Amino acid sequence: MKVTIKDVAKEANVAPSTVSRVLSNSHKISEETKIRVNEAIKKLNYTPNIIARGLANNKTRILAVVLPEEAEDIFSNPFFVQAMKGISISAQSENYYIMYAFKDSGKNEDDLWTKKFIDSNLVDGICLLTSKENDDCINYLKDTNCPFVVIGRPEEIDGVLWVDNDNFQAMYNLVHILIDKGHKEIAFIGAKENLNVSKDRLNGYIQALASRGIKLNNNFLLEMKDFTQKEGYIATKNIFEKDSPTAIVTTDDLLAFGVQEALNELNINNVAVAGFNNTPLAKYQNPPLASVDINSEKLGYFATKLLIDKLEKRETDHRYYIIDTELVERESLNKK
Repeated sequence: MKVTIKDVAKEANVAPSTVSRVLSNSHKISEETKIRVNEAIKKLNYTPNIIARGLANNKTRILAVVLPEEAEDIFSNPFFVQAMKGISISAQSENYYIMYAFKDSGKNEDDLWTKKFIDSNLVDGICLLTSKENDDCINYLKDTNCPFVVIGRPEEIDGVLWVDNDNFQAMYNLVHILIDKGHKEIAFIGAKENLNVSKDRLNGYIQALASRGIKLNNNFLLEMKDFTQKEGYIATKNIFEKDSPTAIVTTDDLLAFGVQEALNELNINNVAVAGFNNTPLAKYQNPPLASVDINSEKLGYFATKLLIDKLEKRETDHRYYIIDTELVERESLNKK
């Protein structure tokens, strides 16, 4: 027979409403009572009916995570897996559930998953994993007053919860490190130039060169369609048809993998290469790839924390978090 909330209440010697408040992580319940109720839940192996709770409390404790269309092949870019891990850990610690959906950028606004989630009253809040210029999702969520958070700096930060790295500074520092190693001819390969993260990293590259009096060479700057190894390979071939940089920075490790593939094919072994995201495969490349670790798991964790704090009406001064980055130096950075 299925265990009910009344069974838990009887075991813990409390009212069913108290069990419900413990499940909702109410601050009005004492720690002693929470411990007793949670022990009863564990002993009876009770699983709450989230649909019934949602109908009763007008709260489902479900968060929707809307992934960009390029994440459909979810294991092609480990960033999404790592960010989702952080999201799940944060949600689980607060007894929230996660629902994932993929955004189809080919659809118009009426078909956005964000609208479907809101109209269905199925979720309490929404997490977006990208931010771009003139973002329909962000604009719609603001207009409907739906609680949401963005991984990535939005164009307009007023009234928006968001988490990001200082992508400008991270790329600026990376380029300075290469300059200090003696490089002046540094190429840049990015992708999806409409994303704010792409804009920030490009600006960091341009300003780093300017700060050291190095003139921007347009032959060294390529913005590709996607963050893939294939695009990095194509970009590298295009660059070396026109010029010969001594170093290449990319805005994603997958692009950098393509750079290394092309360099190995061209038998060029004296070009320094660095990527972003410090994906697990970076250290297994030939040579091992230097990469800026953006702490993807922390991005997901603190984005979810911001959203849940809002949903739980907790007093906090935080409307955004900037997550630290760190360059992981490996053999690819020391080519010259």
